[in-house]
Amino acid sequence: MQSIATNQTFDSTEIDVDALTRRLLADGYAIAPALLDPESIDRLCAELDPHFRAASFGRGMFYGAETKRFGAVLKRSREAQDIVMHPAVMRVVESAIGAWCQCLQLNLTQAIEIHPGAPVQAPHRDQDMWAGPKGAMQYMVNVMWALDDFTGENGATRLWPKSHIGDPEEMLPDEDAVSAVMPRGSALFFLGSTLHSGGANRSATPRRGLIMSYCLGWLKPWENQWLAYPPHIARSFPEELAALVGYRQHLPSLGNYEGQCPSVLLTGDQAPDHLPFTDALKDEQYDLMRQYYDGLAAREQEAAR
Repeated sequence: MQSIATNQTFDSTEIDVDALTRRLLADGYAIAPALLDPESIDRLCAELDPHFRAASFGRGMFYGAETKRFGAVLKRSREAQDIVMHPAVMRVVESAIGAWCQCLQLNLTQAIEIHPGAPVQAPHRDQDMWAGPKGAMQYMVNVMWALDDFTGENGATRLWPKSHIGDPEEMLPDEDAVSAVMPRGSALFFLGSTLHSGGANRSATPRRGLIMSYCLGWLKPWENQWLAYPPHIARSFPEELAALVGYRQHLPSLGNYEGQCPSVLLTGDQAPDHLPFTDALKDEQYDLMRQYYDGLAAREQEAAR
């Protein structure tokens, strides 16, 4: 198993978002080493530690009987709320996939602990959850945060370079994979179209990671964000975070509540039973309606002469 070469990483003190995005789109992945400062990663790990202890091992061939997982991380960790909105991360994600949607949304948050003896996970592409055509656009960007040092021995994420290019269903040889070796606090970015898998843990200790995934705002997210963060939870979120988890409309009017932006559910104790349906359209749709009504008025004036 190869390790990712050092020229595919970026200095955390001066993150070049454009360079990282170019690398992500060219190779299907890129690493920003030690992107979180030690204090932030310590606070995050302290908040998540009791949930890792309480989490259950997985069931089935994919999730694995030697791996623990839990979701809804933003209600379990205050530090995670800041990390999911990390400015450099958001700029990379927006640069990589923002052209295909009016706004982004959170696809999932998931904490993962791979225990000693866990076998290698089967390779897969996360975009396969959606039935749309593949290859013409990117649907998502994943960001794997290293809560421990990721090594070739303890189950570092495996990736197949440039596997986002070409046949979106092709399985590639194991020997072509690279291992995302990176220090604690680093961020591994990879596309939903990139073939990847969890590595085998041949060490004596568990390996922890936290994945935060972002997708196009008009897709159905993998994790049901409105059940993970119902209004009584989301009311405590900053406005931008509440919007990211789904309390906003994707124009035109997608994801509305009673014809309004679902953020109305975050104001006051309870929204009224009936609300006035309010336009939330794209500029070009407003322009088409204006043209139609202008033409209609012109025809009516002509007919009245």
